[in-house]
Amino acid sequence: MSIKRTNRALAAAAVFTAAALVMSGCTKVDEGGDAESSFPEKDIRLIIQANPGGGSDLSSRALATELEGILDVSVIPENMPGAAGALAMEYVAEQEPDGYVIGFGPVEIAMLNTTQDADVLPENYDLLGQIMLAPGVITVSASSDIETLDDLVAQSKSAPITIANSGAGSIWEAASVAFGAETGGEVTPVPYDGGAPAVAAAASGETVAAVSGLGEALSQGSAVRILAVMNDERHPDAPDVPTAEEAIGTELIFGGWGGIYAPAGLPDDVRDTLESAIKEAVESDSYQQFQADAGNLVVYRDSKEFTKFVEDQFALFQDLLG
Repeated sequence: MSIKRTNRALAAAAVFTAAALVMSGCTKVDEGGDAESSFPEKDIRLIIQANPGGGSDLSSRALATELEGILDVSVIPENMPGAAGALAMEYVAEQEPDGYVIGFGPVEIAMLNTTQDADVLPENYDLLGQIMLAPGVITVSASSDIETLDDLVAQSKSAPITIANSGAGSIWEAASVAFGAETGGEVTPVPYDGGAPAVAAAASGETVAAVSGLGEALSQGSAVRILAVMNDERHPDAPDVPTAEEAIGTELIFGGWGGIYAPAGLPDDVRDTLESAIKEAVESDSYQQFQADAGNLVVYRDSKEFTKFVEDQFALFQDLLG
């Protein structure tokens, strides 16, 4: 074969190889000849269902910072508030399941179909991992005659009590309803525009009690008395406060948990990469310190565990609020 003809053959082979690589999309071949995912190759958008500055936003941004170092691409937080989070969650469900759009899923991801008839269902998503938990606490005014959770139960059985919460359809309203259902007391949930105003209402005596996150209760200082934490173990920031089960023998576990999700149908390699990166991010010292400073617990569940957990929570809220 002539040199000219050989060069033409080599050029044609090079063009064919380049085209094949382009068509292969997100895979490459390692030295051993095995296909290997090259995801991610561009920026990832992290959709946040809340306004800037709140717990969901700050947790999302803390995680995004860690993910950038692990995945070696930008992870860009985008706030998309509206309809108690349904706007963002429905948006994410409609995106291409390629891993480049993910979302922060708070507890409301298991509630909104029941409370607002939103198209937010566990099967709409690939649930990649839980990343945090803000356990609920029950508080009363420091000047109240109610000293213990047992006292609050007794009062609720003699006459209806008002319990402030962070808004209609919120996790803390659900916790208030569950408190009455589990103890046999009469409870009237009273919605406020956030957890902090709810605790302030209890502190002033406007309501008998409040259910909120621990951080919101601690922000009231000595104005409130924290009766119990709604978790299966005590909170390290309030070690002297018993769990509800310790206080009254009834398990009450409610919290403002959050995790990361994507549209349903991710390719296996993309899903594995994201799940692994989320686990590594949650285990990092800086992320753990961020959540500790925020008064939250770092609770990690992998994709399989988180999926089962969300499905169980979905069924719980259908029974409780449906």
